[in-house]
Amino acid sequence: MPEAAGQVAHDNRRQVMYWRLLARLFDHEEQASLESASLAVVEDIGLPAKLLDPQASVDSVVQRHPELAADFEGLMVPAAEEGEDAGPRDRAAEVRRAALVSKVLLNVFHTPPGTVTAGQLSRWQSDAGWLERALGCEPGELRGGRAGGTGAAPTGTGGGGRTPDLSRLVPGIGPELGSIEAGLVKRMRLREVLADPQLAAQLTPSMSLIEQLLRDKDNLSGVALANAKALIRRFVDEVAEVLRTQVEKSTVGALDRSVPPKRVFRNLDLDRTIWKNLTNWSPEEERLYVDRLFYRHTARRTTPQRLIVVVDQSGSMVDSMVNCTILASIFAGLPKVDVHLIAYDTQALDLTPWVHDPFETLLRTNLGGGTDGTVAMALAQPKIAEPRNTVVVWISDFYEWQTEPLFESMAAIHRSGAKFIPVGSVSSSGRASVNPWFRERFKDQGTPVLSGHIRKLVHELKTFLT
Repeated sequence: MPEAAGQVAHDNRRQVMYWRLLARLFDHEEQASLESASLAVVEDIGLPAKLLDPQASVDSVVQRHPELAADFEGLMVPAAEEGEDAGPRDRAAEVRRAALVSKVLLNVFHTPPGTVTAGQLSRWQSDAGWLERALGCEPGELRGGRAGGTGAAPTGTGGGGRTPDLSRLVPGIGPELGSIEAGLVKRMRLREVLADPQLAAQLTPSMSLIEQLLRDKDNLSGVALANAKALIRRFVDEVAEVLRTQVEKSTVGALDRSVPPKRVFRNLDLDRTIWKNLTNWSPEEERLYVDRLFYRHTARRTTPQRLIVVVDQSGSMVDSMVNCTILASIFAGLPKVDVHLIAYDTQALDLTPWVHDPFETLLRTNLGGGTDGTVAMALAQPKIAEPRNTVVVWISDFYEWQTEPLFESMAAIHRSGAKFIPVGSVSSSGRASVNPWFRERFKDQGTPVLSGHIRKLVHELKTFLT
């Protein structure tokens, strides 16, 4: 009986923590009874009372209590499936876990009302990073930040009565975090923050923030404009580092064995040299006499390729615009790849002269407006000089008002022998809404819409260009 009573007590404590979480999320009025009960719980299980302070970031809690950092890592990822043979439940551990889960969820999903300061945005971004860690991801990964995208959701289920397992919801949590972050950015007095170097330094670059900066750049000047450019530059460099790694994972060009290998030490094929000279082994002297050296081929066949990237820069495609601008600059840096970049809404802009510098390219974009792909097609078609040697990547949600003429132009590119790749999303989250009319016709044509993680586009381009 005492053991059963203890189990009930632990279950009650866990429920108190979750009832407080729900009350805080859905009712701005503090529930005194739940607060006092929650305080008693955290003190009873040896956790700091600061865990219940809604103004305290997870960072501040961890700084004061470093031993808790490991507890937040993978907090919501179940260790294993719990079957009938699983051992007895550790109800005390479940109460502790409930307290930590409540903290990180409350800090992320209970956002401050009214105008948001740079400090509040930075704190929220930090707390969102802790939530991503708790879900088994890297900070920034679910929001489409620098980590490069959503990985596979952890598997497993939380058993009945245990802490809720959110792993199955991971793919859907990312876009929601991005939406919350975008809302916070919109509620900032961004121009005032940018005009103050100290406040601007507190900002953490994110896709939502970069979107606002690009939209408002024409209204900024002086110190505010300089700080905005610095933030854009930081974000571009961070994303470029991730994308460059993805591009460089596979080599460019097949080995050209018609070119003799360069006879330098770094190309020496030691294993092959030993194998080919084994007949010269002297058992008496226990020596291998080498009369011929073998070298690795390093020269690669490279055929000049033309890559034409057309990006819809309307309001719904900001993430794609940023990612593709950076991606185009990386491919432009590869040997013998001729990259052209076109951005469009109701007007088209040839950004090819600046394709090597994504920062300068983004400053020349004009986000927002309607969508008319025919104006971009008028710029793209003349660039297709050798169709068999050309790939056209068209990034858009394809919600066009001249659907038939635009699709016929795209079909003509495909029939000409050029590789046409329609892309519905190159965001880190992979979230995209594509016009069903275009999606079906692209599928029938044999060029299905590529939608999802940016790694898919990188793979497609590397396959064509190598």
